[in-house]
Amino acid sequence: MSFLDTLSEMLVLLFAIAAGFLANRMGILGGGTDKKISRLLLAITLPSMILGSVCTGEALPEAGVVLGTLGVAAVFYLLEFAFVLAAPPLLGGTPGQKGVWRYTLAFPNVAFIGYPVVSALFGPEALFYAVILVLPFNLMTFTLGPLMLTGAKRFSLRQMFSPCVAASILALVLALGRLRPPAMIGEALEFVGGVTVPLSLLFVGSLLAGLPLGRMLASPRLWILTAVRLLALPSVLCFLLRWMGTDPLILGVAVTQMAMPAAVNGSLLCMEYGGDAECMAQITFVSTLASIVTIPILAAVLF
Repeated sequence: MSFLDTLSEMLVLLFAIAAGFLANRMGILGGGTDKKISRLLLAITLPSMILGSVCTGEALPEAGVVLGTLGVAAVFYLLEFAFVLAAPPLLGGTPGQKGVWRYTLAFPNVAFIGYPVVSALFGPEALFYAVILVLPFNLMTFTLGPLMLTGAKRFSLRQMFSPCVAASILALVLALGRLRPPAMIGEALEFVGGVTVPLSLLFVGSLLAGLPLGRMLASPRLWILTAVRLLALPSVLCFLLRWMGTDPLILGVAVTQMAMPAAVNGSLLCMEYGGDAECMAQITFVSTLASIVTIPILAAVLF
C-alpha cells in the first residue's frame, strides 16, 4: 500500500471527525445529543458490529489456527499492559488524565481504522486474523476500560455486564467453536453495525468542538503519548514477534494493528462512566492526525 493510498484512508476518517465538529458548531450535535449517541453506540451498534465480524464472510479456519492467532494476541496485550504500568507515572497529570494515558496505551483503534488498513496492506484474506486479534480487545475494553478511565472508586461490577461485553463473549465462542448463525442474521448485524464507525467519528468531532485547538496541539504530554502509541509499541512488538518466529502475515497484521491511534471507544466510555472525556477526545484527535504519517512510514520500514 503506497503512502498516498494510506493517506487517503486516513483523510476519510479525519473528514468524519471534521463533520462532527461542524455539526456541533451548527447546533446539531452536542450536550444531550452526544450522550444519547454514545448510549446508542454502546448498547446497539457496537455489539452488532462485534458479532457481525464473526458471523459473515468466509468459513472460519480450524480452531488451532484461531488459538495460534490468540497466542500472538496474548503477546500483543501483555506488551501494551507493560507500557500501561510504566508510562503514566512518568507522564504525570490529574487522575482523570492518567486514566486516559492508560486507556490509550492499552487500546489502539484496531477495528475502526485497523480493519481497512490491514485489508489494504495485506489483502482481504488477512482480515480474519485482524478480527481474531480484536476479540480480546472487545472483551477488555468494555471491562478493564472503564476501570482504567475512572479508577476503582467509580467502577462497579454492573459495568462488566454490558451489551458489548456480552457480544464479545458470544463472538469468541462462535469463533472458537466455528459456529455460524443463519446468513440473514449475520447480514442484519453487519448492516446495523456498519453505522458505528462514522457515527463514532462524528461523536469525537462533536466533543472536540468545545476544546481550544491551540492548547490541544501544544501539549507535550499528548505528543509524547502519541509517539509511544504509534511508534514505540509497534516497533517493540515487531522485534518480539520476529524473535518468536511468527508467521510473516500474522506478524504484519499484529504490528499494523498495534500502530493504530487511540481507540474511539475511549470517548464513548468517558461519556458513559464519567472519565475525562475532553482529554480522551484530544488524544484521539492528535494520535489520529499523526497516524496519517506514521502508519505509511512503519509499513515501508517494517514490512
